[in-house]
Amino acid sequence: MAGLIVVFLISWFLLHRLSGESINVLGLTPTRKRLKEFFIGMLFMAFIAMINFVGQAYFKGISYQLNTDYDFLTFLGGTFWIVKAIVFEELVFRGALLYLLMTRIGIVKGCLVSSIAFGIYHWFSYDIFGERLVLMVYIFLVTGCGGWMFAYAFAKTKSLFAPIGLHLGWNFITAIVFSAGPIGHQLLIQQGESTHYSEWVTLLFFTLQAIVAPGIVTWYLYAQSRNKK
Repeated sequence: MAGLIVVFLISWFLLHRLSGESINVLGLTPTRKRLKEFFIGMLFMAFIAMINFVGQAYFKGISYQLNTDYDFLTFLGGTFWIVKAIVFEELVFRGALLYLLMTRIGIVKGCLVSSIAFGIYHWFSYDIFGERLVLMVYIFLVTGCGGWMFAYAFAKTKSLFAPIGLHLGWNFITAIVFSAGPIGHQLLIQQGESTHYSEWVTLLFFTLQAIVAPGIVTWYLYAQSRNKK
């Protein structure tokens, strides 16, 4: 929680000193429109994440077992950790720095810089820096494309609600439902994985995460902005 307070204060300071703007330019005040964008984004990415895990379970021979030790307090603790981490990352990568970048170099270039930084950041958050080059490239592309999606959502909605919703939908299904995250066993526990599957399976789900989901969100937000004009 202390980290969130620090990054919030730094964001306020940067916006005030470098652009004369208030923290309100990040769209932090809840409105009906922003809450709608939050829930649409969350449900969409939760759906994509479900397709990803159920599909990979089918093709890779993965099964899941219900965690019999799972209880409500564990759920609350895991959810709080996920939400805290997401809000922290969004304030850092889609907050004041992205806003300032966009005012100076434009939306597209600003979002690209943000997505590249987000991809590089995950080398260290996943502790894979210096590992196999293929793995590093894979993680960079998947998380970088996700970073583009979150950044573009911020740029087009002028609020952090949409990217937080998108981010939360993916991370909740990933970490809380399928226990594929840094917080350990949650609702479902993976049981085995077959090594006899085609590389096309990996490519298929890479495409879903890195191209299909970000592409749909980008197209939708672009179309929405053109319709408003």
